[in-house]
Amino acid sequence: MMNAMPQYDGPPGEGLDDDLPTPVFKPVPRITIEAFCEMPETGSAIQRAAEDRRLAKAHLTVHMGGIPAAVSYFRETATPNLILVETRQGGEQLFGELAALAEVCDAGTKVIIIGHLNDVSVYREMIRQGVNEYLVAPFSPLQLIESVTRLYVDPDAPPIGRSVAFIGARGGAGSSTLAHNVGWSIAEAMREDTTIVDLDLPFGTAGLDFNQDPVQGIADALVQPDRLDDVMLERLTVKYTSRLSLFTAPGTLERDGDLDADACESLIEVVRETCPVVIIDMPHIWAPWTKRLLLSADDIVITTTPDLAGLRNTKNIVDLLKQTRANDTLPHVVLNQVGVAKRPEIPAKDFAEAIEVEPTLVLPFNPQLFGTAANNGQMLDEVDPKSKTVLGIKHLAGIVTGRAEAPRRSKSLLPFLGRLTGRKEG
Repeated sequence: MMNAMPQYDGPPGEGLDDDLPTPVFKPVPRITIEAFCEMPETGSAIQRAAEDRRLAKAHLTVHMGGIPAAVSYFRETATPNLILVETRQGGEQLFGELAALAEVCDAGTKVIIIGHLNDVSVYREMIRQGVNEYLVAPFSPLQLIESVTRLYVDPDAPPIGRSVAFIGARGGAGSSTLAHNVGWSIAEAMREDTTIVDLDLPFGTAGLDFNQDPVQGIADALVQPDRLDDVMLERLTVKYTSRLSLFTAPGTLERDGDLDADACESLIEVVRETCPVVIIDMPHIWAPWTKRLLLSADDIVITTTPDLAGLRNTKNIVDLLKQTRANDTLPHVVLNQVGVAKRPEIPAKDFAEAIEVEPTLVLPFNPQLFGTAANNGQMLDEVDPKSKTVLGIKHLAGIVTGRAEAPRRSKSLLPFLGRLTGRKEG
């Protein structure tokens, strides 16, 4: 049952700022949803919600016709777990239609009404008659997802952590190093409990970067993911600091990179239930399981280099994410290793125009800082906390957690990028 009257005045599809982190909702379980709409715009918004990653396990079908069509349809068939019905009626006619719908609903079926009257008295009467939720049209897909989530997620259950996936557009771009340092910054600078999950089983570097050599790690968890609970998780992770935990990869060739997608997803879900932030260090391979984990993350950071291969691969990833994650914020693109002596490179401005996304961060080439940290098993912040690179990484950490305001996705971002690299962008 709804706690407060929804308020939304924008057109369908709006209500999500590309500069703010995507809201974190628990995935909806495997349920069947039937929607009956009176207006094409409402059906379109519901269809966009149905394609969202958070409703991936649900089966949603959209029909036209409103409450009368729903009543006629369910006289001949069993009702699903959830019914969405749109109505433009009010008063006695509305409640007469709801009474007819109640007669054909099976026990346990939940109902969300999509109405065009923002009237508290109508809402209260609907709830009194057994309606589970009332949405005022127009609404955004995320508002519908949140409403469905509230009906099927235990309100007393603890919230799940935000998952942030880091992927390199090409090998050697520095994605893992960035993931580890962002995780460190969230845990130590922002004092937020964080777990870093290294999914590159044969070549993962989380153990090296943090100077750890645990006997057990993520490979052991993936063998029997259904047995993974809080106790087993604590045994398999390294408690690096009081706020930072590591799920390290074995770094041996005994296991290849072809992992089971269900096992990986189950592991991430369990970790998300134990801490507020989960950093997913993705390997540089493209397989069904890597694609699935990437698309299901709350936020995505793409690390790339200012060359043609980096540009092509970044654009391919960005285009895929725009197509499949329409209800999520744009990915954060980090342009790394900028300014290598005598190496021709694509300027940040041209790079941004080609991929149609402004880089969130541009990091200068600094082999002394990165090399020293890697060889000593330290984080960059421990080597040179005042460097521009470290300040940029802390800023990115704030953005992906919602603690810092993201730079606006426009040309005005380029001077900010220039300050981080120590030079101006033309």
